[in-house]
Amino acid sequence: MRPIQRSIHAVLTGDLVASAESTPESVDAAVRALETAAGQVGLWTGRDTHFTRFRGDGWQLYLDTPDLSLAAVLLLVATLRARRTELETRIAVGFGTINKLGETGNGLADASGEAFTLSGRALDEMPRHRRIALAGPGVVQGWHDALFDLVLWIAGRWTPEQAEAVSLALDPRERRTQAEIAGMLGVTRQAVQARLSGAGWDALAGAVAAVAAHDWGDPDG
Repeated sequence: MRPIQRSIHAVLTGDLVASAESTPESVDAAVRALETAAGQVGLWTGRDTHFTRFRGDGWQLYLDTPDLSLAAVLLLVATLRARRTELETRIAVGFGTINKLGETGNGLADASGEAFTLSGRALDEMPRHRRIALAGPGVVQGWHDALFDLVLWIAGRWTPEQAEAVSLALDPRERRTQAEIAGMLGVTRQAVQARLSGAGWDALAGAVAAVAAHDWGDPDG
């Protein structure tokens, strides 16, 4: 058992949309894409996200800080689109305390705490037509709901090329230039500029920064 200090954390719980209409291979590919994105988020934070697959098309990951919650959501969506999985995911983000992350080797199967409870419940109660839900009494404010909703609406219209460029631009450690992204993708800087512009990156970057700069507080004070 790994006890966690009392502070605000974020838990992302999700499932794939209309996975029953897809092949098992497509579902597996989509979950692998999400796991890859979760691993990248872990590099951002320096902490394992403990990505865990549930119920075939369900999944969950842990963020030790809520600051990067919107960036993580965007990376998950971007990776699915960039890999042309043709599947989308619903995401419920729970903000709160965590009691434990569970036993080594079991992923988050026996993890517990407020953030886990809130995230799981929010996913269960989310209407099927929605793609994002937030839960965190006393933590989540009205503008968070509106901002995450708007950002997911924009991301839902990305092309695979736009999503790929955004996924590379999101890294808060690197703060890559368009020229650096172009080199990684093997395209011109102008092509990257067009892809990021078409993806609404300037506005999205501002939204990500606003969430990262927000004082998420502590339930004890």
